[in-house]
Amino acid sequence: MNPEEIRRDFPILRDVIYMDSASTSLTPEPVLASILGYYRGYRANVGRGVYRLSRLADDLYRNAHRKVADFIGAEEGVVFTRNTTEAINAVAQGIKWRRGDVVVTTAAEHHSNLLPWMRLRDMGVGLKIVDPDPDGFFDPASFEAAIGGDTKLVAMTIASNVLGTALPARVVSEICQEKGVLLLLDGAQSVPHVPTDTSDLGCDYLCFSGHKMLGPSGTGVLWMREYELLPLLVGGGAVEEVDLQGYTLKGGYEGHEAGSPDVAGGIGLAAAVDYLRHVGMEEIALHEAGLTRRLLAGLLDIEGVEVYGPLDPAQRLGIVSFNVAGMSPAEVAHLLDDGSDIMVRSGHHCCMPLMKHLGLPAGTVRASLYLYNAADEVEELLAAVEEISKMA
Repeated sequence: MNPEEIRRDFPILRDVIYMDSASTSLTPEPVLASILGYYRGYRANVGRGVYRLSRLADDLYRNAHRKVADFIGAEEGVVFTRNTTEAINAVAQGIKWRRGDVVVTTAAEHHSNLLPWMRLRDMGVGLKIVDPDPDGFFDPASFEAAIGGDTKLVAMTIASNVLGTALPARVVSEICQEKGVLLLLDGAQSVPHVPTDTSDLGCDYLCFSGHKMLGPSGTGVLWMREYELLPLLVGGGAVEEVDLQGYTLKGGYEGHEAGSPDVAGGIGLAAAVDYLRHVGMEEIALHEAGLTRRLLAGLLDIEGVEVYGPLDPAQRLGIVSFNVAGMSPAEVAHLLDDGSDIMVRSGHHCCMPLMKHLGLPAGTVRASLYLYNAADEVEELLAAVEEISKMA
């Protein structure tokens, strides 16, 4: 892996240090080229025409599903969505719930993996929430205790979008399999950064976003072990046969992608997968781990800085949340931007229950790393935070 070569594909990095990839990653030139290639060369809808442009678009869009499936170790089961949020909602609305069913989730979840389950309460579906410890960890036994005979689904993230904590998804999967309970995993923060294999995870649903893995905004993925969910939407493009008495949906992903899809987005997401595979997911994980180790160690050495989450880099991904004593997270983020051209996120990170659980009403400053970040950028961040801490 050659970080400098990679960075040439991201011209925006000439002007800023970007450390907010947990929210939205940057998009490299080859992915942009693939999107423009569609609009310039074969702009047409898919699944509807027999002329050459439509056939070409259809082939590439269908191939995009295969590439994404292969990227996560699956043969099929990939449905394109707008983002992780839509993918999780598709599961929440697609399962045939009965009054008295229960969902088990955690207080460390992104709002997108919490609100859809809260919404089901109006249908008589129960909700049990497992609390994490201060580092964001869970005792797997607490999951086992929460799962009862009425539990229909467990929904949890693979890695915290606030603390970076890597959670025991595989252990929870084994518990769910023993108890005959469905498992949904939020892979928004893990799939872009570490090798992912659905057969190893053992889940029934895996949801993640394209815009966090070098792909275009408005792209996401729902992988399901079986195409058994009721589609979130029905309409054109998803129908095999229809008359005034009823309709038959197409099989596979097409039955779950009603309406004209974001063809360019799907093709762009496939190009992002190609880019990540060319670099190598193992190499990306190792690169980020090295940067994270240095970032953690450096922040812990700065007086007045408090770091949240596990201090062992092996227990987290490349997300580090911290605060500077005497300053709000927003103030620190503004100073990093104005004084050093460093882009980080501040606030609750769409994870208010966890912030309240940790006693952080204003949230945190969050630096999140990716393959295009360099060691000297981490040093610049550390130097800037040290100067800011002296101002507090």
